[in-house]
Amino acid sequence: MTKFLPSVYTVVFIVSLPLNIMAIIIFLVKMKIRKPAVVYMLNLAVADVLFASTLPFKIIYHFSGNNWIFGSGICSFVAETFYCNMYCSILLITAISVDRFLGVVFPIQSLSWRTVRRSWMVCILIWVISIATTVPLFTTEQPKHIAELNITTCHDVVDVNKKELFYVFYFSTFCFVFFFIPLIFTTIAYIGIIHTLRFSTFGNALKRRQAVFLSVIVFCIFVMCFGPTNVIFLSNYLYLLNGIVNEYLYFAYILCVCIGSISCCLDPLIYYYVSPECQIYLYQLLSGKDTTSLSRTKALLEK
Repeated sequence: MTKFLPSVYTVVFIVSLPLNIMAIIIFLVKMKIRKPAVVYMLNLAVADVLFASTLPFKIIYHFSGNNWIFGSGICSFVAETFYCNMYCSILLITAISVDRFLGVVFPIQSLSWRTVRRSWMVCILIWVISIATTVPLFTTEQPKHIAELNITTCHDVVDVNKKELFYVFYFSTFCFVFFFIPLIFTTIAYIGIIHTLRFSTFGNALKRRQAVFLSVIVFCIFVMCFGPTNVIFLSNYLYLLNGIVNEYLYFAYILCVCIGSISCCLDPLIYYYVSPECQIYLYQLLSGKDTTSLSRTKALLEK
């Protein structure tokens, strides 16, 4: 726990932070905010940057033998930021899935619905909900001193007798509202997208197959990064509801949370940089060349 977790978090921090910062720069400077999809992806990149920014605290915490040295306020802030980012990311990915579903399955009918203004309203609502529902974590005492080990943990140990009902109902509601319900919408959206692309006769067949493959990959990553974490999380608190403390289940949850944080690295690759247009702007950003023709830049990339 004190070696594997911080090692993974270190890799996530080193990889995800520059990838997402570059994505934000590309969205704001190069691509501008002209499409609803760009609005959702910009907000997803911001959520990932905020999460990655808190990782140094967790890295030092685990490398120090799970001993928190930064004080109660920062502990509560890091805990709130973690849950806020996870469920904000889930809701934003769900919004991206629904937006793509409308664009692929109902391309003409959805033109009046899919506007930049409405996408901003959806994102603002997602941020407000995510922040408001995680405020109890900030107002609740998170550090716990373990005298036997002479360490102070952060959010890893709670007084079951005092917080049992609060945590059981609070986090169980979290899992249902912010994962299982979005999972249903995301699943329906990608089934519709894949079905429409497979049986469509419009456009290039190769590009349709690539789009189907990418949709399957995106959905699988969504399920693998967030599914085990929330299923184990919910199971852990259902055990608590029955008066059973299963430490092995919580250990599995901590590992799944750590592995699930890799989504911060994968988001830029599967949502942003897979786009040919984004690749062109990334090339311009890294090379410092302001090419006059996008096609010329694309040709350079393909060499």
